[in-house]
Amino acid sequence: MTIRSLIFLITGVFLLIYASTFVVHQTEKAIVFQLGEIKRTEVGPGIHFQIPFVNNVRKYDIRVLTLDARPELFLTSEKKNMSVDFFVRWKINNLNQFYRATQGDRTRAERRLTMIVKNSLKNEFGVRTIQQAISGERREIMDSIESNSKQLANELGIILVDVRISSIELPGEVRESVYDRMRAERSRTAKDFRARGKEAAEKLRADADRQRTIILAEAYRDAEINRGEGDAQATEIYASAYKKDPEFYAFTRSLSAYVKSFKEKNDVLIVEPDSEFFQYFKRLK
Repeated sequence: MTIRSLIFLITGVFLLIYASTFVVHQTEKAIVFQLGEIKRTEVGPGIHFQIPFVNNVRKYDIRVLTLDARPELFLTSEKKNMSVDFFVRWKINNLNQFYRATQGDRTRAERRLTMIVKNSLKNEFGVRTIQQAISGERREIMDSIESNSKQLANELGIILVDVRISSIELPGEVRESVYDRMRAERSRTAKDFRARGKEAAEKLRADADRQRTIILAEAYRDAEINRGEGDAQATEIYASAYKKDPEFYAFTRSLSAYVKSFKEKNDVLIVEPDSEFFQYFKRLK
């Protein structure tokens, strides 16, 4: 055997071995066909053999895939359109069923999966108002869509990992009317709070005024009582002192009257010479 023949033989053997084997990676599974019919499914990672020119192999990614759908309009219970942007995370669960349902076409699978999710979204938004959909029920909507879509997705050999609503927006013509209504509602609520606050303030002010009047009246009463008691004690002391020495008492009272009458140097008092006001000065002569 010549060297050329040996080279051809080795090359032929190598090509035969190459054509008889195929490799499935860790992130893949494969289907083996024989003359167009499915021979083996769920072929896992590793090196596998096939009959050249009789078998052919199709490999599929079994990792979690992301379907980012285009925004769609959905009607709410108020018959208002809302633009909803969502995405779906999914993976092939049953390769045999996936191929029979979609012919192994990822585009076809994603198209059918999109329709399933859209129908669920349509049902969920159809029973909710705009405010419910925007404000507080997004998590509930996503959970309901995921639950309702899983069974239909399983029929495609797909497991639905997650459904997320990335944004909910109102069309331009609807947005302004909704914002106007929300502003009017907030304005009404603010006015209600202001009215309640004003009412509470008036009650507090009236109560404070009442308590102030009571406190002042009680203080005036106590002051008058104390003043009366003081005057009575003073009168009693004056009377007692007068009884002990009437002449001295009269003298001190006169001195007090002099002090009060002549507070300033320029004060002048015009009285008759024989007035009793200066009776004690007369005695000094």
